[in-house]
Amino acid sequence: MEIVDLSQEIYDSMPVYKVLPQVSMKMHASHEEWEGIENPENPTPSVYSLKMSEHTGTHVDALNHMRKEDKGKSIDTMPLSTFYTEGICLDFSAKGLKEIITSEEIKKQLKLSNLDLKKGYTLLLCTNHYQKHFNTENWPNGPGISAEAARWLGEQKIAAFGVETMSPGIPGISNKEVHHICGELSFTHYENMINLDKLVGRGRFRFIALPLKIRGGTGSPVRAVAIFE
Repeated sequence: MEIVDLSQEIYDSMPVYKVLPQVSMKMHASHEEWEGIENPENPTPSVYSLKMSEHTGTHVDALNHMRKEDKGKSIDTMPLSTFYTEGICLDFSAKGLKEIITSEEIKKQLKLSNLDLKKGYTLLLCTNHYQKHFNTENWPNGPGISAEAARWLGEQKIAAFGVETMSPGIPGISNKEVHHICGELSFTHYENMINLDKLVGRGRFRFIALPLKIRGGTGSPVRAVAIFE
């Protein structure tokens, strides 16, 4: 069995989407403090204090994040089967900054890869944007899917799709519409994924990305993995 890690590290002051709170990760207590040692030269952490939003790093959006009409459809109410699915990954590494991915291009890649997109699947879109631009000025400017592509994906009754970028659509062009369509059609998406290039051309895999059980939460960080058996 091979397990491919698809999740970013979470660390202090890591890049986050422009409207989200910055990540703060500080040592809350040390082993030396617990042992009564005063003013140690090199304290070793026993507990960290972590402050961040639900939409930090590799995360999934709950349906209530998408539209006000979806109030009550929080992360803790979504069935766990949403996050435990069959998965496939398609290659869009030729896409440049702020380039749109359309439904016709997704269909073409499915055909070239000899893959079907079935009900309940998770579709991952590899653009290599993480490798090219993470933590640079162009990190917010990745490619994204169009609104019509989001609607087509929803009509296929997939569980979710996932991207390497901080947003599934392109901000100011399609991102708001993509979020709203996900809410309308009751499917979701993952953002800030990594290592998708390790999945391209390998067919189907088991996809697992369980969220935290946050009461009323609008999303959650996940430890996303692809499993090949």
